[in-house]
Amino acid sequence: MRCFFNLAGAIYDRDVEGYEVASIDQARVLAAQHVAEVIRDRPEAVWAGEEVCLEVTDEHQLILFTIIVVGVDSPAGAGQPSSFRPTS
Repeated sequence: MRCFFNLAGAIYDRDVEGYEVASIDQARVLAAQHVAEVIRDRPEAVWAGEEVCLEVTDEHQLILFTIIVVGVDSPAGAGQPSSFRPTS
């Protein structure tokens, strides 16, 4: 089965080539590895104010599953020293 790994949200990058996978389980592993690479290479995207989404579709663009990563600041961070608060 051919799957496409489309980034959406804070980063948009449509997969036009796709990957041939043997099973949905293999697609899930590849998706997790792909989103981990995105976070490793562009960690600021997690804090961009939007979700980093990876939508995995089949050859008909039917969404099979989605991985969503979002960074959320805690209200407790407001009382921390400025060195602990995000810079804008």
